[in-house]
Amino acid sequence: MKQFKAESKKLLDMMINSIYTNKDIFLRELISNASDAIDKRRFLSLTNSSLADDFKITIVADKPSRTLTISDNGVGMTKDELENNLGTIATSGTLKFKQEQQQNDDSLIGQFGVGFYSAFMVAAKVEVETRSVNEESGYRWTSSGAEGYDIKSCDRAEAGTTIRLTLKENDEDCNYSDYLSEYKIRSLVKTYSDYIRYPIVMDVTKSRKADGGDGYTEYTETETLNTMTPIWKMAKKSVKKEDYDKFYRTTFHDFRAPSRVISVNIEGNINYTALLFIPEKQPVNYYSKDYEKGLALYSSGVLIQEKCAKLLPDWLGFVRGVVDSPDLTLNLSREVLQQDRQLRFIADSLRKKILADFKKWLGSDREGYEKFFAELGEGVKYGVYENFGEKKDELKDLILFRSSTEKKAVTLSEYVSRMKEGQEGVYYACGESADKIDAQPQLEKIKADGYEILYCTQRVDEFCLMALGEYDKKKFINALKAGEHTEEKEEKNEDIKALLSDYKKLLAGKVYDVRMSTRLVSHAVCLTAEGEVSIEMERVFRASGEGVRAEKVLELNPEHELVKKLIERHKSGEGFETLALTLYDEAALMALGEVDDPASFVTRINSLMK
Repeated sequence: MKQFKAESKKLLDMMINSIYTNKDIFLRELISNASDAIDKRRFLSLTNSSLADDFKITIVADKPSRTLTISDNGVGMTKDELENNLGTIATSGTLKFKQEQQQNDDSLIGQFGVGFYSAFMVAAKVEVETRSVNEESGYRWTSSGAEGYDIKSCDRAEAGTTIRLTLKENDEDCNYSDYLSEYKIRSLVKTYSDYIRYPIVMDVTKSRKADGGDGYTEYTETETLNTMTPIWKMAKKSVKKEDYDKFYRTTFHDFRAPSRVISVNIEGNINYTALLFIPEKQPVNYYSKDYEKGLALYSSGVLIQEKCAKLLPDWLGFVRGVVDSPDLTLNLSREVLQQDRQLRFIADSLRKKILADFKKWLGSDREGYEKFFAELGEGVKYGVYENFGEKKDELKDLILFRSSTEKKAVTLSEYVSRMKEGQEGVYYACGESADKIDAQPQLEKIKADGYEILYCTQRVDEFCLMALGEYDKKKFINALKAGEHTEEKEEKNEDIKALLSDYKKLLAGKVYDVRMSTRLVSHAVCLTAEGEVSIEMERVFRASGEGVRAEKVLELNPEHELVKKLIERHKSGEGFETLALTLYDEAALMALGEVDDPASFVTRINSLMK
């Protein structure tokens, strides 16, 4: 028995126990190696037609002998290649072949020489029978692990390679017998190797109705397990909408069809194809910690990462799809990429492609885009706010808000195009719903004066507008903010000045100030805020457990009967506190949806009704 070379025992142990984190991938590695071997023979057949063949990869599961066999009719190996490629761990025949032939077939991804050894995660013994296309005799390589290996000559009629795994006995950690079941093998091929370019075939057991009877008989039929040609590599013209819908539903387990399909094919320094889907509905757990964003990442049809989060910014986490690139620099296990630069390039390119498609969607199918934005647009708004507005210019023309005058979603461009002459900026107001915002007393005069207001009903809206700062040199104006759309004038009436002073003392700790207002029409009072933090922002912060508070201002309508009555009660000293606190609670209910002490509020209401 020969020994593995130069610290290979230690390296083999590391590969079995550390490099690979999932036993299932052993089949992916062996199939990928078989595909590489066929690729090499196919390349050589371009100048030597005698090497052409009906290329395929064959899997045979033998439960009685506990063996799993993977065969190919690829280029095969000589004795020296067996010695060099399998006797020295981390020596790659594929890499050497590429260098010798000076060819750049990027589909050859097995360039590290370690994938083969993943077989020892599930096998107690591995046999490799091979014959090179350049030789008449074959050789058998046998090993039971780190102790070493044997190489002997053997009879083999055809060129190619057969790998036979004798599976380990079942233990409490793994039921190795599962790897002999048709269901498991089919599942692994479908998951990891569905888009290998050559047929992966296996004899499967089927049943049919027996002749002349009611029973069924079993029979064996050779079946191709893989699709071979990925849908994302097919010409767009040859793929129907139903094909995309079926692929989406099956792959991403969504019973609805996608609302949008984006196909990308980039050729340049880094080549890649991508097939992206915009879901019709937001995933149920989208904003929970359990949600995993990311696109399936393939290298030449072989699944590398099921969900590669680095391919999408967080705010596009709702996008589903696949990316396939032959140019990825993989590490030993093919599970992690070595160069983030490549991923960053693809991610940047994908983001631009998605946003370009959104712009096209908005222009060509407004109804469809509005439905999408109502369901998933909050994520796009987060993109405006993310990283201090780094991408705000890319996104500002894609975001929608409900309009007070149009009664539908509008863009910022549409709003600015119909602004009134002399209007200083874009009015907006935040709240839980458009109806609740519309009922706010602060907006009465603004609407009466014919100004359009954007109704912001999502938590991120105000932060989004703050990140934008302005649009087309028009600043954003919070219509619910203290002092907006109202005349500021110094109060000269001493009685009213005293009222405001005492009212402010009465509400100490609740409000920052109490003022008379000119913007209220039918309402007696309203609660606004001064400074950077609005009332709606306080609500958002409070929901997230942060104690940020707005500087609240109670505004009074001097023309309202209740405020006139309040002035009289303050002069007389009778019933002022009861009416003052009740008016504050009225304003709090309108602005906050709650009062500090409901029981006291009800008591005061009852006393005023007597």
